[in-house]
Amino acid sequence: MTIADTHDSGRYAAFRHRSFAFYWLARFLSAFGMQMIAVAVGWQIYDLTRNPFDLGIIGLVQFLPALLLILVTGAAADRFGRRMIMGLCEVVSILAAAALIALTVRGLTSPLPVFAVLLVFGIVRAFFAPASTSLAPNLVPEKDLANAVAWNSMSWQVAIVGPVAGGLLYGLGDAVPYTTSLVFFGIASILIFVIPKPPQKRGVRNQSWETLSAGFRYIWRQKVVLGAISLDMFAVLLGGAVALLPVFARDVLELGPWGLGLLRAGPGIGAVAMAVYLAAHPFRNHAGATMFVAVGIFGLATAVFGASKIAWLSIVALIVMGAADMISVYVRQTLIQLWTPDELRGRVSAVNMVFIGASNELGEFRAGSMAALIGAVPAVIVGGVGAVGIAALWAALFPGLRRIQRLERVEHAER
Repeated sequence: MTIADTHDSGRYAAFRHRSFAFYWLARFLSAFGMQMIAVAVGWQIYDLTRNPFDLGIIGLVQFLPALLLILVTGAAADRFGRRMIMGLCEVVSILAAAALIALTVRGLTSPLPVFAVLLVFGIVRAFFAPASTSLAPNLVPEKDLANAVAWNSMSWQVAIVGPVAGGLLYGLGDAVPYTTSLVFFGIASILIFVIPKPPQKRGVRNQSWETLSAGFRYIWRQKVVLGAISLDMFAVLLGGAVALLPVFARDVLELGPWGLGLLRAGPGIGAVAMAVYLAAHPFRNHAGATMFVAVGIFGLATAVFGASKIAWLSIVALIVMGAADMISVYVRQTLIQLWTPDELRGRVSAVNMVFIGASNELGEFRAGSMAALIGAVPAVIVGGVGAVGIAALWAALFPGLRRIQRLERVEHAER
């Protein structure tokens, strides 16, 4: 089956299955809530300390659980009910949002309590991500899987109004975005628990190093998958500028919290537009080469954003970044979902989530640390140029990925 088959099945083929519709809506609401929290926390912390290094810490404390628990989270998704794991994660998210409300109402004097709550969110995401990613193929038949992957890849990005809403709600009151997120997490948990228990091949019976590390070994053997996820990791690790958006909104562009919401929404707007296009016009040729070009464009757009002092140009650059990044996400997620056996999907997804976390949250730490040393503008420009270099280097290191024409299920590691 190829991605092109989704065009024949209909752009919304996956949503014909009620379980997938509930699942997708739950992910959307969860993503919406998390993006509102991200905007509110970023502004609140920077407003309190005025130190860009603290913005990097926000990313670090959310990434560490995914790294430290990688062998546990993936195995849990393969051994236990993926739907149940997602639902429990939403319940914990409700409690964490309530903690943020309490801290805000009492008045913050130090960012440390917020970092502690974000660590809890990091643990939640460490379990939620592999369970939710590997659940999707259990909710639709194989003929609709590629379409489900296309829509699932953008469920986080579709919540583009989340950052804008977070900025607007923060203007109404410091605790308002956290309260709204709590409500969204509650609705998401209900949607997850009403999904009928899906079929699932249980891949982990006995806990051993061999079973727990199966995801690493599988990705290492599948060189095309390894190239795709490592390309995305290093490109976004260097080119990520999201952590520094509070600095640009306050000090460079002078936009305020509402403007920060617009900046945070920029990548999501580009990503959703590209995902909708790809759902209707899937890759028919040169998928691998297109991915490398997209990563290069992502790096160039990042550098333009870093150099810009004009609000509209900065937003356009962020939109281009989001669109280019979605191409990489689409190719990587499709390769993983179509190539990985169901009994391994949880462990492989956990490894993939660490790569994504390394690129996003660890990238935020890289950006915040570098900004503290050389300034926010140089940190973003240097990172963008570095992402372009990564695209060129990976094109040479992984020729098999570069030569991929269509995305399809294969049985061998290298083509």
